[in-house]
Amino acid sequence: IDDKEFDIPQVDTPPTLESILNETDDEEESFVLEDPFLLNIDNTDTHSYDTSSVASSDSGDRTHLKRKKKLQDSLSLHGSVIRLSLLKGISAQIVSAADKVDAGLPTAIAASNLIAVGTSHGLALIFDQNQALRLCLGSTAVGAQYGAISALSINNDCSRLLCGFAKGQITMWDLASGKLLRSITDAHPPGTAILHIKFTDDPTLAICNDSGGSVFELSFKRVMGVRTCESRCLFSGSKGEVCCIEPLHAKVELREHPITQYSLLAMASLTKILVIGLKPSLKVWMTFPYGRMDPSSVPLLAWHFVAVQNSVNPMLAFCRGDVVHFLLVKRDDTGAIHVTKQRQLHLHYDLINFTWINSRTAVLLDSVEKLHVIDRQTQEELETIEISEVQLVYNSSHFKSLATGGNVSEALALVGEKACYQSISSCGGQIFYLGTKSVHVMTLRSWRERVDHLLKQERLTDALALAWSFHEGKAKAVVGLSGDTSKRKAVIADRMVEVLLHYADRTLKKCPDQGKIQVMEQHFQDVVPVIVDYCLLLQRTDLLFNQIYDKMSENSVAKGIFLECLEPYILSDKLMGITAQVMKDLLLHFQDKNRLENLEACIVHMDITSLDIQQVVQLCWENHLYDAMIYVYNSGMNDFISPMEKLFKVIAPPLNAGKSLTDDQVVMGNKLLVYISCCLAGRAYPLGDIPEDLVPLVKNQVFEFLIRLHSAEGSVDEEVYPYICTLLHFDTREFLNVLALTFEDFKNDKQAVEYQQRIVDILLKVMVENSDFTPSQVGCLFTFLARQLAKPNNTLFVNRTLFDQASTPLSGVLEFLCSPDDDSRHSERQQV
Repeated sequence: IDDKEFDIPQVDTPPTLESILNETDDEEESFVLEDPFLLNIDNTDTHSYDTSSVASSDSGDRTHLKRKKKLQDSLSLHGSVIRLSLLKGISAQIVSAADKVDAGLPTAIAASNLIAVGTSHGLALIFDQNQALRLCLGSTAVGAQYGAISALSINNDCSRLLCGFAKGQITMWDLASGKLLRSITDAHPPGTAILHIKFTDDPTLAICNDSGGSVFELSFKRVMGVRTCESRCLFSGSKGEVCCIEPLHAKVELREHPITQYSLLAMASLTKILVIGLKPSLKVWMTFPYGRMDPSSVPLLAWHFVAVQNSVNPMLAFCRGDVVHFLLVKRDDTGAIHVTKQRQLHLHYDLINFTWINSRTAVLLDSVEKLHVIDRQTQEELETIEISEVQLVYNSSHFKSLATGGNVSEALALVGEKACYQSISSCGGQIFYLGTKSVHVMTLRSWRERVDHLLKQERLTDALALAWSFHEGKAKAVVGLSGDTSKRKAVIADRMVEVLLHYADRTLKKCPDQGKIQVMEQHFQDVVPVIVDYCLLLQRTDLLFNQIYDKMSENSVAKGIFLECLEPYILSDKLMGITAQVMKDLLLHFQDKNRLENLEACIVHMDITSLDIQQVVQLCWENHLYDAMIYVYNSGMNDFISPMEKLFKVIAPPLNAGKSLTDDQVVMGNKLLVYISCCLAGRAYPLGDIPEDLVPLVKNQVFEFLIRLHSAEGSVDEEVYPYICTLLHFDTREFLNVLALTFEDFKNDKQAVEYQQRIVDILLKVMVENSDFTPSQVGCLFTFLARQLAKPNNTLFVNRTLFDQASTPLSGVLEFLCSPDDDSRHSERQQV
């Protein structure tokens, strides 16, 4: 069994297939039109048997308990997939016909553009799309002679109706005029009931199956104005009784499909399935024995065209008991037909009906009258609902052929106990169920209706999750979405926006009244992240920061929670830009809550264009958020120098006055060193990289700044090279380390080599001519120089005359370099 082959490709399906698979688009003929009022279905969901009843419906069934958990999960995932509605008009008239014209109870149904209901007294009631009774065919007198109607079939263009009777007769009616066209009494052996009668796609050809288990082909002809019917036996009941037949029908757009020329027919006997072609000549294409089964389970057959590996072919579902076999039928180039087995579906219940509702979704009815909606590809159960309320009609009496004296085999009579072949009929994406006093119709809810259904139950997060699964093309049993992907996404996104706005309103309305602040906060903490998530998924930050934020701002607790909820999104870079107003409120809120570290962490992740830069710089400076301040200058204004000037202004005065620094000033000094090191290495501070085109510019600016002779507003007696002096006083060794690392980077940059020489000259000048530095500090400088001069490609030049004018006695420096107490950097000091 080839799983790969079974999976319908999701993409690159040619548009012709798309139109075939999106059956919702070609349902203009369907019985329930888009406007629910056309078919007077009560749309108040009273008959929608909501999913809530699922858990309670099955008492005492242990298997049910095992699967309840899984079911609930899929319900929350898919919402309610199906809607079951009572057709009130038809139901009322069936009951009244039983009273007024002695029609008897309903026994069979066939649905097309019209609906035909057969009764136990031999009448056929024909209803139109508005549930109006159009025709009442036959009479109770005929019924007394022929028995109940046991099977019905309407042809493709809805012009003819075939009725099969419990005593074996067949009638054909003209559905336009209500005239009887044929009474056929000799098509099959007398004394057997008609179990099935089915038109093929050829209006002159029908198939019937009787309670002797035989199958006959009926050809309708007109010879010189006389209507005749020729019958030929396709399968004799003596070879094993057939109890289910299904001709392959092709929709209009598939009538040209090469396989249609064979007029395929599937038949299921009590031991095997056969697929035969009626044209051009009778031929058996496949037999498939299906092994031992529970003899009371009902064989079922259902055809549907599906797309597998980019081509559309018929698939036959065959079920008996709790297994569904999928058989893919293909025609090869030579004209031969091949049947390949696909993945089987194993169920935990016994089936009595299988109906395709579209190529991806099937609706199964089990022996305890529960409907199961199954996604064919994933085999996932999407929804289960109880339909015992329908009081489904069973065809048991015809299988036992009671009208003709019950002369049938035990095996067939046993299968007949649960047979409901004639009580369920599908057409255009709808399934009709015939009850003893009613007709119900089941349709898949459209995607929009499924979302609305969850909204009605106030399950807003589920509604959003479901809508998103439609948006991403991951949902199952999708109805009502057509057009290309972008168009579909746009339609769904619009609906999601409406839901989000409704969600925000409802959250504010449902807010627990001013009681415990924690309770109110929790209420909003549950909701706001959901709204933010979906706004980001839909890429609608405009919606988030305008309409939704405006709504939330009406409640101070909601506003605070909204602002706090943004933090994780900002830190994970999911949310870069924020409007100026929200940013302003965010700053004030975090300030009030005294969560300044969090605020700083947020700022350095933001797209600065949305910020009021002056306001942020002011706030950062006042609250010592130096990282954020540097980030705003760098990213917001491409200004790498102002932050250095600001930090220097704080640490320079006390250093120059020889005072010791406060803890806060030490932190600033260290930040300054790290910041300079980042700028010179091309890294952004505190994280990331400087844009490549800016790197050389920033390096040059920082060097130029460091080697300034005087600061901008320096006093008259300010020392020369104030910035280099300050850094050397702050931490000689670390500053020289920063320079050493930077020089590592300069291999062959001419400009950089010049800066290198310039800085070395300044260092020597400042430290050697200045008595403020201790011998150990000068020793650090010499160590630094030794490392630079020892490099193989060294270009630095050290001016010796400087040493003669040194204000720090060289003896002190030598003493430091030769100090026996200090083990560090031994070889380096030796080199110096």
